[in-house]
Amino acid sequence: MLDTAIQQQLQAYLGRLQQPIEIVATLDTSDKAQEMGELINDIAALSDKVSVRTDGNARLVPSFAIGRPGEAARIEFAGIPMGHEFTSLVLALLQTGGHPPKVEQDVIEQIKALGGEYKFETFISLSCHNCPDVVQALNLMAVLNPGVTSTMIDGAMFQDEVNARKIMAVPTVFLNGEPFGQGRMTIEEIVAKLDVGAEKRDAEKISAKAPFDVLIVGGGPAGAAAAIYAARKGIRTGVLAERFGGQVLDTMAIENFISVKETDGPKLSAGLEQHVREYEVDIMNLQRADALLPNAAGDQYHEVRTASGAVLKTKSVIIATGARWREMNVPGEREYRGKGVAYCPHCDGPLFKGKRVAVIGGGNSGVEAAIDLAGIVGHVTLLEFDVQLRADAVLQKKLHSLPNVTVITQAQTTEVHGDGGKVIALAYKERPTGELKRIDLEGIFVQIGLLPNTDWLKGTVALSNRGEVVIDAKGQTSVPGVFAAGDATTVPYKQIIIAMGAGATASLGAFDHLIRSSVPAEVAA
Repeated sequence: MLDTAIQQQLQAYLGRLQQPIEIVATLDTSDKAQEMGELINDIAALSDKVSVRTDGNARLVPSFAIGRPGEAARIEFAGIPMGHEFTSLVLALLQTGGHPPKVEQDVIEQIKALGGEYKFETFISLSCHNCPDVVQALNLMAVLNPGVTSTMIDGAMFQDEVNARKIMAVPTVFLNGEPFGQGRMTIEEIVAKLDVGAEKRDAEKISAKAPFDVLIVGGGPAGAAAAIYAARKGIRTGVLAERFGGQVLDTMAIENFISVKETDGPKLSAGLEQHVREYEVDIMNLQRADALLPNAAGDQYHEVRTASGAVLKTKSVIIATGARWREMNVPGEREYRGKGVAYCPHCDGPLFKGKRVAVIGGGNSGVEAAIDLAGIVGHVTLLEFDVQLRADAVLQKKLHSLPNVTVITQAQTTEVHGDGGKVIALAYKERPTGELKRIDLEGIFVQIGLLPNTDWLKGTVALSNRGEVVIDAKGQTSVPGVFAAGDATTVPYKQIIIAMGAGATASLGAFDHLIRSSVPAEVAA
């Protein structure tokens, strides 16, 4: 099951086990069960601290659980955790075996203090790059707290479960049989949802912090670069981020990051955070900025208020809040989000195997999505508002070569139809004639660009007609001491490498502002 290179790497990892672990399998006679049996036997052969039993009685078959001998196993894999989930398997083995996790100590204590019983079930697809973060977080919680169990369920393997629970997006998490969350979640976010007093405590801690020299709002590539450049100047630096990594976390393949031949969003985001943490930067994660209050005359501090009610003071601000997927803004879209309306073809595509879907948008993202989906689903209809597709010629050529793809141009999507539980059709208008048409389908993937995350800045700094923060060559906004960088700004090209450069520029601009504003007026004259 595992090739020689992977076995050698895994054997090295298993050498870190501090105590014995036991794999308990529930198998049948299916081909998948045979593959699973080969996998767990391969693992057991690599370490004398790993043993295997095949007398499990789990509800989902085939599956296997990981625990300590003599204890009820609290981590279960209903599926073969290869692909993106192989790391989840390795971490589950190591952490169950006593290897310390790379999580802040206060988060560990918060998990251990949770009272009650928490039975988590996470539906995933093996091609989903957001799913492992959720699986790994819940698995670690199960290791740390005996009241927590975590089961990973491969939606492609257990289609009956997917259909019964009407799951049309991954990751989807159930807690004690009830819906808990959907989409990427960090361990801090999960714990915060369970610990109802956490938000208030965090807000109090944040408000008590001393003023910053520079406060960066946003933790994506632009924010990370700004933080590193500021910290290297030796000034007091803070990062306020709704989720460190930003939209890059939702990016699958990255092949145009200079000097790195290929990587993916989660890996790049982890590298960014690791780099930032090498400096004295105060990272405040899971905090959404709610308002910017520029300094009044005679006051040296700007204020940033968070959605939780915390207030931070800072001499300068760098706005790096990035962008989010643009919505169609048609009836039914929000109602059926996660019930057939999706924005990540890599994550949710496997759930639509053999079904009919639509892709909205004819740019590179839309055409790439249609190409990827065509290899999974029964049929793809791509709808483009313009008279022609806008994707690169090589992508268009590939798209038109696929037998199960239909392209419709000059099509304006008007409504998403559903039966109350899931998407059943899409309505669109033929722009040349005005005729309304309907396509019966099960899934709609929206790929029509980005919107800047700047709603919280309206009336404070100058914004373009697209809602982007207007900046100059130094990243300066219309408010002295407030800078901006990345996809939230008027920079013409929204690329990771450009956002990083812009973050560095804004940071240097902020430092220059601090130097000049600290010089007494009579000296400056």
